[in-house]
Amino acid sequence: MNRHNDLAAEGEPEQEFNPGIAARFPRKTAAGGALVRDGAGRILFLEPTYKPTLDIPGGVVESDESPYEACCREVQEEIGLELEIGRLLVVDWVPAQGPWSDSLAFIFDGGVLDDIPLTLDPTEARAHHYLTLTEATPRLRPSMTRRLALAQQALTTGTPIYADFGRAI
Repeated sequence: MNRHNDLAAEGEPEQEFNPGIAARFPRKTAAGGALVRDGAGRILFLEPTYKPTLDIPGGVVESDESPYEACCREVQEEIGLELEIGRLLVVDWVPAQGPWSDSLAFIFDGGVLDDIPLTLDPTEARAHHYLTLTEATPRLRPSMTRRLALAQQALTTGTPIYADFGRAI
């Protein structure tokens, strides 16, 4: 991926018709996560150090970073492996809640790992588990359970899914 060449090919950015309008548009956050499985099809879950629920490897997209790039970077940081992240499985819109703005959650195919040791970043995760979605559900937010069920469906069908708060549209 050569973003610099792609941006150059776009030409000069268009001028704002109403100066200052771009700064007034809402800003969404985004996150990229990987659905990593073991040979039995169980999902790799992390116990984050910063929240009470389980999560999959991945994280928030940084400035001028794509969700795919964020997924690759965060997976390497959190579990110590440079995985070949595959195709998009789910894009899920998450509404604003508490101090958090609304966001887009992207889940990519993280592939299958068997007997490969993980090196967890102790600032990010205290433990990892391979669990079925049913086993993990009591330790997940309901929207994450719905999102991961859709990701498993997309793995089976080969078709990416768009969702609003974990519910396919």
